[in-house]
Amino acid sequence: MKARLIATLLATSTAGLLISGSAPAQNYAPAGMTFFVTSIGPGDGGNLGGLEGADAHCQSLAAAVGAGSRTWRAYLSTDGAGGVNARDRIGQGPWVNATGVTIATNLDELHGAANAINKDTALNELGAIVNGRGDSPNMHDMLTGTNQDGTAVAGMTCANWTANGTEMTIVGHHDLVGNTQGANFWNYSHPTRGCGQQALVGTGGAGLFYCFAID
Repeated sequence: MKARLIATLLATSTAGLLISGSAPAQNYAPAGMTFFVTSIGPGDGGNLGGLEGADAHCQSLAAAVGAGSRTWRAYLSTDGAGGVNARDRIGQGPWVNATGVTIATNLDELHGAANAINKDTALNELGAIVNGRGDSPNMHDMLTGTNQDGTAVAGMTCANWTANGTEMTIVGHHDLVGNTQGANFWNYSHPTRGCGQQALVGTGGAGLFYCFAID
């Protein structure tokens, strides 16, 4: 059922109005893509079905545009027993977007000032620019639960991506607009008002997150 829903939404978006952006950028070639922003979220706030559910969402979106032969991982951290840092689950790079632009060649570059993530390069899997601050609706909040260096922020992961209530998480801004956190705030900007879908919308998001291919 979920796979059919995603396929339906993606078909609608490619036919006309994209869900979270404008028309696909030039040179759109998803088969070579190893990085994208999700065009849609699962729709239940920070309850992504844990890391497994978030990874499956990345995989489904990638498969729908012909990039499903790669292994996809959500850029999300968890904490507590068995916790994992986002940077430790996305491979070693390099990572390129749907138009072939390299956003980072390795983990250190990705988490440093030399990364190339911004509104023009943090495209979704459809090759479209994702709404940022100043667009309607604003969708620049990206779920991460993560510090600038790619490590987990304790207690700020929507109960390890299983909660949609009053818990909170950390989001980054894919458009690099809205605070003064520095070069890395694509992955760390501010806490949310909660983990429910409306709470995420209320802080400038839509429950979207980053996906990276590990191969």
